[in-house]
Amino acid sequence: MGSKKRKVEVVVISDVHLGTYGCHAKELLGYLSSIKPKILILNGDIVDIWQFRKSYFPANHLKVLKKIISMCSKGTKVYYLTGNHDEMLRKFTDIHLGNFSLLNKLTLTLDDKKAWIFHGDVFDTSISHAKWLAKLGGWGYDMLILLNRLINWILARFKQEPYSLSKKIKNSVKSAVKFISNFETICTELAIENQYDYVICGHIHEPKIEKNTTKKGSTLYLNSGDWIENLTALEYNSKKWRLYQHKIESQNVVEEEIDFDYENKLIEQFMEIIRN
Repeated sequence: MGSKKRKVEVVVISDVHLGTYGCHAKELLGYLSSIKPKILILNGDIVDIWQFRKSYFPANHLKVLKKIISMCSKGTKVYYLTGNHDEMLRKFTDIHLGNFSLLNKLTLTLDDKKAWIFHGDVFDTSISHAKWLAKLGGWGYDMLILLNRLINWILARFKQEPYSLSKKIKNSVKSAVKFISNFETICTELAIENQYDYVICGHIHEPKIEKNTTKKGSTLYLNSGDWIENLTALEYNSKKWRLYQHKIESQNVVEEEIDFDYENKLIEQFMEIIRN
């Protein structure tokens, strides 16, 4: 018996990084099992192809992919927007398979308001000009998250609150704070210039909903955060956006019957595209 699902008009998640140690795949599976969205937007870095290793892709990580395919088969429109860690998929974009679409960016009209949705790595010069350095940074971040898990395990044994090493480092490094601020400013200004009511990004692992106004107009900046540290998603219902934050301790993963025929067919088609 499955618990009743929450109906949601639009859900946006990003920066899941399946295939890395830091990914909270079990928690994400629980969240996806608790909702019934009309539209699910996967806004980049869902599978971490940069750091993909054959030796590490646990069952829960595969279950997340199966769950997304199952949602497709049950009527949810799924848009997969590419990011920098899954940039290999960019050569296959503008693909539509039933309810599934693979794109680089997306514009949607929600209750007469225009939403501009993209991952956001296009504004990151460290990626475009020194990819090897960015990849090395990604590996270091993965190791930092692994170390953080160990520290939090020890803290939990002593009934202490969890601690985020990466957030502490980000908040103490002026260049990181400046980059995040610049990223948000650029996204906002471009959205206003192009008359979008909403600009929705991922990439920087900083969940936020903020109304921004300039001399040229205003827009609502939204960032879906990530499923490494923040475990957040954006939800749209009744003309309003809200930031959902998952609580690990209240996790209940609901296992569901998946339409395996549809799932296997979609995986076969996807693998065929990659092989060719």
